[in-house]
Amino acid sequence: MYLLAIESSCDDTGIAVLHNGNILANMVAGQDVHQAWGGVVPELASRAHEKNIVPTVDAALKQAGITVSQLSAIAFTAGPGLVGSLMVGVGFAKALALSLNIPLIQTDHLVAHVMSSLIGKPDFSFPYLCLLVSGGHTQIIRVDAPLKMEVLGSTNDDAAGEAFDKAAKMLGLPYPGGPLIDKYAKDGDPMRFPFPRPRAEKYDYSFSGLKTAYLHFINKQTPEFLAQNLPDICASIQHSIVDYLFIKLKLAASDTGIKTIAIAGGVSANTGLRNRLTQEAKTNDWQVHIPAFEYCTDNAGMIAITAWYQFLQRDFAGQDAVAYARGG
Repeated sequence: MYLLAIESSCDDTGIAVLHNGNILANMVAGQDVHQAWGGVVPELASRAHEKNIVPTVDAALKQAGITVSQLSAIAFTAGPGLVGSLMVGVGFAKALALSLNIPLIQTDHLVAHVMSSLIGKPDFSFPYLCLLVSGGHTQIIRVDAPLKMEVLGSTNDDAAGEAFDKAAKMLGLPYPGGPLIDKYAKDGDPMRFPFPRPRAEKYDYSFSGLKTAYLHFINKQTPEFLAQNLPDICASIQHSIVDYLFIKLKLAASDTGIKTIAIAGGVSANTGLRNRLTQEAKTNDWQVHIPAFEYCTDNAGMIAITAWYQFLQRDFAGQDAVAYARGG
């Protein structure tokens, strides 16, 4: 069984090919057009998807060593995401499935991030807690079986990834700024500039106040001070976000008694977060799952593994499937 998966929720066109649960190809076409604007421009993103999707599909099929006629199903991200971008992927998937007369599988972007922990791990143990951290979402999720999950906590306002990017923008760093915070933090002192840990109910998060604290701190400094102390500032910002994430994650792990922990989402590529998880694993006797970098940011491999389990359950979509911006 060969499955083609399409991910187009934001600004990366992802195409993957899966064979009986194993990823054969995982291609991503990025979009440099947004750098000049300091963020993703939805209309430009959808136009770039239209340009990139056909050659990326062709490249993925070639890497997998198959032809389009060998496909058994087509999977796509329905949402959440940018509707214009999603519509490109949804429309292409529906047309291709219809032309080949094969099943269509609709996946949820956030569920797919969580399911990425299962890639290459057919004997994955359940239940586990997944810390899903991205530019648009921050959640603690209990996973009891493939596709069976419950959100225990979520952000009340902004996401951790958005806090990283906004802090970078305040510092005058180019887009995307989150990875640059991580880069400079490696040479800095994370304890030099203390920032608060926001309050939120139980396992929930709130990052708006933390962003305000960064803004007030940065606005009080001279450009010379910011330039001279950039590594320490970045390390302190990163430490405050990562530490806050683990305060709630450790609470959830303690309350549930679950000792298998995974991370997912774009921010799971952050060095500080990955190192902290490794440290906490030793302290708390956790079994941890840290994804390969190619499965952290938006990619079609995670769509493919999710669709594989949906295929086993015969969970197919119709030609009336539509994209959605939120929810799922």
